Amino acid sequence: MLVGLAVLWPGGAPSHERTGVGFDRQTQQATVTKVVELSCQAVNGSGATPTGDTSTAEGSSAVQQAKGECKRATIRVDTGDDKGRTFDEIVQPDQSRQLHEGQKVVVAYEPSAPEDLQYSVTDINRRLPLALLAGIFALAVVVVGRLRGLMALISLALSFLLLNFFILPAILQGSNPLVVAVVGSSAIMLIALYLCHGLSARTSVAVLGTLISLLLIGVLGSLFIGWAALTGNTDDNTGLIHGLYPSIDMSGLLLAGVIIGSLGVLDDVTVTQTSAVWELHEANPTMGWRGLYRAGIRIGRDHIASVVNTLVLAYAGAALPLLLLFSIAQSGVGTVANSELVAEEIVRTLVGSIGLVASVPVTTALAALVVSADRPARAAGAAAAAGAPARGGRGRRRKR
Repeated sequence: MLVGLAVLWPGGAPSHERTGVGFDRQTQQATVTKVVELSCQAVNGSGATPTGDTSTAEGSSAVQQAKGECKRATIRVDTGDDKGRTFDEIVQPDQSRQLHEGQKVVVAYEPSAPEDLQYSVTDINRRLPLALLAGIFALAVVVVGRLRGLMALISLALSFLLLNFFILPAILQGSNPLVVAVVGSSAIMLIALYLCHGLSARTSVAVLGTLISLLLIGVLGSLFIGWAALTGNTDDNTGLIHGLYPSIDMSGLLLAGVIIGSLGVLDDVTVTQTSAVWELHEANPTMGWRGLYRAGIRIGRDHIASVVNTLVLAYAGAALPLLLLFSIAQSGVGTVANSELVAEEIVRTLVGSIGLVASVPVTTALAALVVSADRPARAAGAAAAAGAPARGGRGRRRKR
């Protein structure tokens, strides 16, 4: 892993000329300083009602918009070279994002546009609520988890650092996404497990079980992504990435996402199974390898049922708007599943689930072997400790 990090470590993300499209736009922070209501007819520069067939949904909406009250928002740029500059933006009554005075927003800057059109509102500034929610999360983790919770937060921060300074720049530099994902995921796993659970045989077993499961996910993902001819280029964001960096293997990027996405749940399964076997051994030190394995697998079956369901529902929830569109179109199940957008999620879910299922018997068997191998040494040590005073007692009795 250390060799992989040293070889693949990038010198930073490569620079490029901004396209002004999507996430590649120049953005600044801004504030809505004033909002004035005015007639939408005045905004359109004409008192005429919009033309068209008003019996349709589009025509009816156009009439309502023309008769409604629009808003003219004045926005002040708070950052960048144009700090203090103001511009106006019209907010239609049917827009989902309405602006109000004092609201913090994000604005996009297009230097090649006419001066009065260079800035436009692209999103709401959500930094404060997100930061507050993150603080509540961190407080809850530390209050309940105490020192171990604090270590978990530190490992989470280190994971983000590895993601931002190694995995993402290395992929942008043109390194193989699969290799980068395996090396980066291994580093994240080692940091998280050893930092949270300490340097011990129990943690090492969980690490080994996770590594084996990650390799299985990588092999299966590579096989089925290639067999199903999944390109990984399915939306505007991936299209923009491919346009900016044509050398990136998009199908490899998809596979890297499968591996990284499965890592967090894998850690949970392997640590739980290892702890279960260790606790079973502590409760009954005479239990052999087979007994420990059978008991651990019984616990693991319950874990498999809940974790797999969780993973499937998580991916389904993320793709819910897409599934709704297919439902509106009344597409059949086969048609929906065959589309690349849904097929990606199916492969991602099933490959990750297979890795999770396989991690239970693999980790349980490793934990049972390690614990049972340690049992004879412990028994001999306990017998030696118990026998020493007895021999000493007999010797003292002979002296009497």
